[in-house]
Amino acid sequence: MKKLVSILLVLIMTVSLFGCASTGTGSGAAPETIKIGVTLPVSGQSAIAGEYMRNGIELIVDQLKAEGGLDVKGKKMPVEFIYEDNEAKPETTANAYRKLIDQDKVIAIVGPDMSKCILAGGPIAQASKVPAIGTFTTNEKVTQIGDFVFRACFIDPFQGKVMAQYAADNLKATKAAILYNNADDYSKGLMENFIKAFEAKGGTIVETQAYGGADVKDFNAQLTKIKAANPEVLFMPNQFGEVPLQMKQARQMGIEAKFLGGDSWDSPDVPNIAGFDIVEGAAYDAAFSPVDPNPVCQDFVKRYKDKYGVNPNSNAVLAYEAALVVLEGVKNAETLNGQGVRDAMAKITNFPVPSGTITFDETRNPVKGAVINVYKNGTPDYVTTVNPN
Repeated sequence: MKKLVSILLVLIMTVSLFGCASTGTGSGAAPETIKIGVTLPVSGQSAIAGEYMRNGIELIVDQLKAEGGLDVKGKKMPVEFIYEDNEAKPETTANAYRKLIDQDKVIAIVGPDMSKCILAGGPIAQASKVPAIGTFTTNEKVTQIGDFVFRACFIDPFQGKVMAQYAADNLKATKAAILYNNADDYSKGLMENFIKAFEAKGGTIVETQAYGGADVKDFNAQLTKIKAANPEVLFMPNQFGEVPLQMKQARQMGIEAKFLGGDSWDSPDVPNIAGFDIVEGAAYDAAFSPVDPNPVCQDFVKRYKDKYGVNPNSNAVLAYEAALVVLEGVKNAETLNGQGVRDAMAKITNFPVPSGTITFDETRNPVKGAVINVYKNGTPDYVTTVNPN
């Protein structure tokens, strides 16, 4: 009897050991389906960004269906992307992360697309040991949350420097003004780093004006002060849903400065809403250009345009790339759980994606360049690519 009990105990311990070593979140059996959470804005002012994100990921869904699943060490495994609306709000993002992790038992999370949102959700992923990768989350603080948090985009210091360099070197501007959203970590990060880089180039910030949130619709008080300062360029590192109205009001007030922005401007809705004449000559940095001759880029652009009838923007590209990074982590994970996927993601080097290649540095930031686009007749025209020093 004692011998039988001993054998049973050994069997139980063996099953427990192997079960815990290969699960999605650290307990239970190895998953039959790879579940990946996606947080994105489905409703609210930023819903268009969420639509582009989902479109990008759905291209991967189509490809996986055609291939019969994801090849994980010789075994085809089904992959399910579970979408959760975060309404572009931090508190909703936190709730979405909890649901995806606690109820849906996802192995990783793609998104959200805003720094302020992943700063709310990231700590939950970190505590749960579930890797999360933001798409447009450029604020430096994002990957400082912990070693389970990644990003698919370049960071604010880089793009703030890129736009300051463009203003000083290409436009020969010496006087700049800034209108930014002080309730948005993304906007604040770009503002701070543009100032540092522009002043380092010998330029002067003649006026800096803030507003308090995406719901603000009247910018006349801020723009009155900006007009009085007579800047040559007006940097507006704000979300694309806010920028068209700001552009319109600036021109109506008689501000003639060149408009500059960050990668959040990369949407056809900016010229469509503001008007082609108003955005003419406005410049912004972006993750990629659809005219980049890179074969991986052109393949992605063709598939996207064939399915949706329009060119992809950076929201679509970065969501697509972030999802690919997670799948690459799943394929190469030593153990099929959050820790294993995280470790494999951190080792990614020279991984080909539409925007070039991704190599993660020691802080899980991708080493990648930015392109400068300028609106011409309502269409962003590629100017140049700026790579990290």
